[in-house]
Amino acid sequence: MTNEIDVVVEDERWDRAVPDLGGFVRGAVEAALAVLPPGGPVEVSVVLTDDAAVQELNRTWRGKDKPTNVLSFPAGHPHGGDLRPLGDVVLAYDTMLRESGEQSKPLGHHLAHLLVHGTLHLLGQDHETGEAEAEAMEALEVVALRRLGVPDPYGDAAE
Repeated sequence: MTNEIDVVVEDERWDRAVPDLGGFVRGAVEAALAVLPPGGPVEVSVVLTDDAAVQELNRTWRGKDKPTNVLSFPAGHPHGGDLRPLGDVVLAYDTMLRESGEQSKPLGHHLAHLLVHGTLHLLGQDHETGEAEAEAMEALEVVALRRLGVPDPYGDAAE
């Protein structure tokens, strides 16, 4: 059995941002799952929305009244089916686009990084608990992104 990766597009600008958006999203999530295998098939939901929707989620669930690039919501409960629900990754188009420009990174590279980052959070990685944890998570991101042909987002070289 294979992983199920559901992609929900709430903002039509996402469809214009990357060719074969669904395939792109699935590939990035699978790359993260490959570097930190979850021990069986999982279900991941990816929601591609805008800053307003992400700001509302960030305010409700994290107490931060501002948009952010990506939020992850681990499922946190067992499931009796063949697929284990891993959780949801929610991305904000406006923030992702702005950051891509500010960092002079190709939009596809930045999007792949955010998808990998969000998926690793679903797998239990947390860069906010300490420097060692942040470095470990970054190393996993670099390996996953390399699988996608995306340069190290933490390196000094321009992408």
